[in-house]
Amino acid sequence: MNYLRTKRVIDLILSITAAIVLSPLFLILVIAIKLDTPGPIFFKQKRVGINKTHFNILKFRTMCIDTPKDTPTHLLTNPDQYITKVGKFLRKTSLDELPQIFNIIIGEMAIIGPRPALWNQYDLIAERDKYGANDVPVGLTGWAQINGRDELEINVKAKLDGEYVKRMSFLFDCYCFLGTIFSVLRGDGVVEGGTGEMWNR
Repeated sequence: MNYLRTKRVIDLILSITAAIVLSPLFLILVIAIKLDTPGPIFFKQKRVGINKTHFNILKFRTMCIDTPKDTPTHLLTNPDQYITKVGKFLRKTSLDELPQIFNIIIGEMAIIGPRPALWNQYDLIAERDKYGANDVPVGLTGWAQINGRDELEINVKAKLDGEYVKRMSFLFDCYCFLGTIFSVLRGDGVVEGGTGEMWNR
Protein backbone atom coordinates (compact mmCIF):
# COMPACT_ATOMS: atom_id res chain seq x y z
CA MET A 1 0.00 0.00 0.00
CA ASN A 2 1.57 3.25 -1.17
CA TYR A 3 -0.34 5.26 1.42
CA LEU A 4 1.43 3.40 4.23
CA ARG A 5 4.71 5.18 3.40
CA THR A 6 3.00 8.58 3.43
CA LYS A 7 1.13 7.61 6.58
CA ARG A 8 4.39 6.81 8.37
CA VAL A 9 5.92 10.18 7.47
CA ILE A 10 2.81 12.03 8.67
CA ASP A 11 2.74 10.00 11.89
CA LEU A 12 6.40 10.71 12.59
CA ILE A 13 6.08 14.47 12.05
CA LEU A 14 2.89 14.78 14.10
CA SER A 15 4.06 12.56 16.96
CA ILE A 16 7.39 14.37 17.37
CA THR A 17 5.59 17.72 17.28
CA ALA A 18 3.05 16.47 19.84
CA ALA A 19 5.80 15.20 22.15
CA ILE A 20 7.43 18.64 22.15
CA VAL A 21 4.21 20.67 22.51
CA LEU A 22 2.77 18.40 25.21
CA SER A 23 5.97 18.09 27.25
CA PRO A 24 4.70 20.50 29.98
CA LEU A 25 1.52 18.39 30.32
CA PHE A 26 3.64 15.22 30.49
CA LEU A 27 5.63 16.73 33.35
CA ILE A 28 2.49 17.69 35.29
CA LEU A 29 1.00 14.20 34.89
CA VAL A 30 4.26 12.52 35.88
CA ILE A 31 4.38 14.54 39.11
CA ALA A 32 0.68 13.85 39.83
CA ILE A 33 1.14 10.08 39.38
CA LYS A 34 4.20 9.97 41.63
CA LEU A 35 2.48 11.97 44.37
CA ASP A 36 -0.71 9.90 44.19
CA THR A 37 0.49 6.35 44.81
CA PRO A 38 3.80 4.45 44.96
CA GLY A 39 4.92 2.67 41.81
CA PRO A 40 6.25 3.36 38.33
CA ILE A 41 5.03 6.27 36.21
CA PHE A 42 4.49 4.19 33.11
CA PHE A 43 2.76 0.89 32.58
CA LYS A 44 4.04 -1.47 29.89
CA GLN A 45 1.90 -4.20 28.44
CA LYS A 46 2.56 -6.81 25.76
CA ARG A 47 0.43 -6.09 22.71
CA VAL A 48 0.04 -7.33 19.14
CA GLY A 49 1.29 -5.06 16.37
CA ILE A 50 1.40 -5.23 12.58
CA ASN A 51 1.68 -8.76 11.18
CA LYS A 52 0.99 -10.08 14.71
CA THR A 53 4.39 -9.05 16.02
CA HIS A 54 4.60 -8.25 19.74
CA PHE A 55 5.65 -4.97 21.34
CA ASN A 56 5.26 -3.22 24.70
CA ILE A 57 2.63 -0.51 24.64
CA LEU A 58 3.20 2.48 26.94
CA LYS A 59 0.59 4.07 29.15
CA PHE A 60 0.57 6.24 32.23
CA ARG A 61 -0.06 3.96 35.20
CA THR A 62 -3.66 4.29 36.38
CA MET A 63 -3.88 1.32 38.74
CA CYS A 64 -2.24 0.22 41.96
CA ILE A 65 0.83 -2.00 41.69
CA ASP A 66 -0.97 -4.94 43.31
CA THR A 67 -3.55 -5.20 40.50
CA PRO A 68 -3.70 -8.74 39.03
CA LYS A 69 -1.69 -8.70 35.81
CA ASP A 70 -3.40 -9.37 32.46
CA THR A 71 -6.68 -10.19 34.16
CA PRO A 72 -9.92 -9.55 32.25
CA THR A 73 -11.96 -6.77 33.83
CA HIS A 74 -15.03 -8.92 34.38
CA LEU A 75 -12.97 -11.40 36.42
CA LEU A 76 -11.93 -8.80 38.99
CA THR A 77 -14.17 -8.86 42.05
CA ASN A 78 -14.14 -5.10 42.60
CA PRO A 79 -12.28 -3.33 39.75
CA ASP A 80 -12.75 0.17 41.20
CA GLN A 81 -10.58 -0.65 44.19
CA TYR A 82 -7.52 -0.91 41.96
CA ILE A 83 -7.82 2.43 40.13
CA THR A 84 -5.89 5.33 41.63
CA LYS A 85 -7.41 8.79 42.12
CA VAL A 86 -5.27 10.26 39.36
CA GLY A 87 -5.92 7.15 37.32
CA LYS A 88 -9.67 7.81 37.26
CA PHE A 89 -9.04 11.23 35.76
CA LEU A 90 -6.52 9.88 33.26
CA ARG A 91 -8.90 7.17 32.09
CA LYS A 92 -11.90 9.49 31.84
CA THR A 93 -9.95 11.94 29.69
CA SER A 94 -7.94 9.23 27.85
CA LEU A 95 -4.74 11.03 28.89
CA ASP A 96 -3.34 7.68 30.06
CA GLU A 97 -2.82 6.90 26.36
CA LEU A 98 -0.46 9.85 25.74
CA PRO A 99 2.83 7.91 26.21
CA GLN A 100 1.92 5.92 23.10
CA ILE A 101 3.24 8.93 21.22
CA PHE A 102 6.64 7.32 21.80
CA ASN A 103 5.40 3.99 20.42
CA ILE A 104 4.43 5.94 17.29
CA ILE A 105 7.77 7.74 17.05
CA ILE A 106 9.74 4.47 17.05
CA GLY A 107 7.40 2.91 14.51
CA GLU A 108 5.53 0.36 16.63
CA MET A 109 2.21 2.15 16.18
CA ALA A 110 0.45 4.69 14.00
CA ILE A 111 -1.85 7.51 15.03
CA ILE A 112 -4.83 5.87 13.30
CA GLY A 113 -5.34 2.12 13.00
CA PRO A 114 -6.89 -0.87 14.76
CA ARG A 115 -6.24 -0.70 18.51
CA PRO A 116 -3.49 -3.21 19.42
CA ALA A 117 -4.91 -6.35 20.99
CA LEU A 118 -3.46 -7.87 24.12
CA TRP A 119 -1.15 -10.79 23.35
CA ASN A 120 -3.68 -13.22 24.84
CA GLN A 121 -6.81 -11.88 23.12
CA TYR A 122 -6.74 -14.81 20.73
CA ASP A 123 -10.39 -14.44 19.75
CA LEU A 124 -9.94 -10.83 18.63
CA ILE A 125 -6.70 -11.63 16.80
CA ALA A 126 -8.37 -14.54 14.97
CA GLU A 127 -11.37 -12.39 14.00
CA ARG A 128 -9.09 -9.67 12.65
CA ASP A 129 -7.35 -12.24 10.47
CA LYS A 130 -10.62 -12.64 8.56
CA TYR A 131 -10.51 -8.99 7.53
CA GLY A 132 -6.78 -8.42 7.07
CA ALA A 133 -6.78 -6.11 10.08
CA ASN A 134 -3.61 -7.68 11.50
CA ASP A 135 -1.67 -6.64 8.41
CA VAL A 136 -1.76 -2.87 8.92
CA PRO A 137 -0.14 -0.67 11.59
CA VAL A 138 -2.04 -0.61 14.89
CA GLY A 139 -3.12 2.78 16.12
CA LEU A 140 -3.57 5.13 19.02
CA THR A 141 -7.19 5.35 17.88
CA GLY A 142 -9.23 4.04 15.00
CA TRP A 143 -12.56 3.47 13.29
CA ALA A 144 -13.80 1.07 15.99
CA GLN A 145 -12.91 3.57 18.72
CA ILE A 146 -15.36 6.15 17.37
CA ASN A 147 -18.04 3.52 16.91
CA GLY A 148 -18.37 2.11 20.39
CA ARG A 149 -14.90 1.51 21.89
CA ASP A 150 -15.22 -0.76 24.95
CA GLU A 151 -18.91 -1.41 24.32
CA LEU A 152 -18.23 -3.41 21.15
CA GLU A 153 -18.37 -7.17 20.93
CA ILE A 154 -15.26 -8.87 19.54
CA ASN A 155 -16.78 -9.75 16.15
CA VAL A 156 -18.17 -6.23 15.67
CA LYS A 157 -14.86 -4.63 16.61
CA ALA A 158 -12.95 -6.86 14.17
CA LYS A 159 -15.41 -6.09 11.39
CA LEU A 160 -15.00 -2.35 11.94
CA ASP A 161 -11.22 -2.81 11.89
CA GLY A 162 -11.66 -4.58 8.56
CA GLU A 163 -13.70 -1.65 7.26
CA TYR A 164 -10.84 0.64 8.22
CA VAL A 165 -8.39 -1.47 6.20
CA LYS A 166 -10.61 -1.15 3.11
CA ARG A 167 -11.16 2.59 3.51
CA MET A 168 -7.70 3.54 4.75
CA SER A 169 -6.64 6.87 3.26
CA PHE A 170 -5.47 10.30 4.36
CA LEU A 171 -9.00 11.72 4.39
CA PHE A 172 -10.42 8.74 6.28
CA ASP A 173 -7.61 8.99 8.84
CA CYS A 174 -8.48 12.66 9.32
CA TYR A 175 -12.12 11.70 9.80
CA CYS A 176 -11.19 9.10 12.44
CA PHE A 177 -8.93 11.59 14.21
CA LEU A 178 -11.65 14.25 14.43
CA GLY A 179 -14.19 11.62 15.44
CA THR A 180 -11.90 10.53 18.27
CA ILE A 181 -11.69 14.07 19.62
CA PHE A 182 -15.48 14.35 19.76
CA SER A 183 -15.80 10.86 21.30
CA VAL A 184 -13.31 11.69 24.05
CA LEU A 185 -15.03 15.01 24.80
CA ARG A 186 -18.36 13.19 25.12
CA GLY A 187 -16.88 10.21 26.97
CA ASP A 188 -18.55 7.83 24.50
CA GLY A 189 -18.10 4.09 24.77
CA VAL A 190 -15.73 4.01 27.71
CA VAL A 191 -16.91 1.09 29.81
CA GLU A 192 -14.74 -0.26 32.58
CA GLY A 193 -15.39 -3.95 32.22
CA GLY A 194 -16.51 -3.63 28.62
CA THR A 195 -16.15 -6.41 26.08
CA GLY A 196 -12.95 -6.95 24.23
CA GLU A 197 -10.69 -5.05 26.58
CA MET A 198 -8.69 -5.89 29.69
CA TRP A 199 -7.68 -3.70 32.56
CA ASN A 200 -4.47 -1.76 32.26
CA ARG A 201 -2.63 -0.47 35.28
